[in-house]
Amino acid sequence: MKKETLLEIILWTIGGLIFALGMCMCLIPEWDLFTAGIITSIIGFIILLCIIPVYRKNHPKKQKEPINWGIVLTWIVGIIGSLIMGFGMSKVLIEGATRTDMLVGITTGIVGLIICVLNYPIYSYIKSNK
Repeated sequence: MKKETLLEIILWTIGGLIFALGMCMCLIPEWDLFTAGIITSIIGFIILLCIIPVYRKNHPKKQKEPINWGIVLTWIVGIIGSLIMGFGMSKVLIEGATRTDMLVGITTGIVGLIICVLNYPIYSYIKSNK
């Protein structure tokens, strides 16, 4: 691993954690840290913006290649699976969830997880048929 790649990973990790902590500070009313959360989020965002010059220096522009529709489909399937799984998780985690909410949430979450897991075989199949 190159030193520059390690720097990118460290900046991503620190910036992402600080940004996420700031968002939690803003969005959890029990903490009562809205203003501090905004400042913390801005600091995390600035750290994340520092990755751009490091990335551009280490990864020169590539020539334009044709669109890989297998990758596009993989992203679409992954996003759909994540949204379905997230819907199931939110049904389970709501306050005062009934037995029906729990069953629907668990079932929907499992379906979304299966879609996410099947994403790679779908991509492999599309790639092998090209």
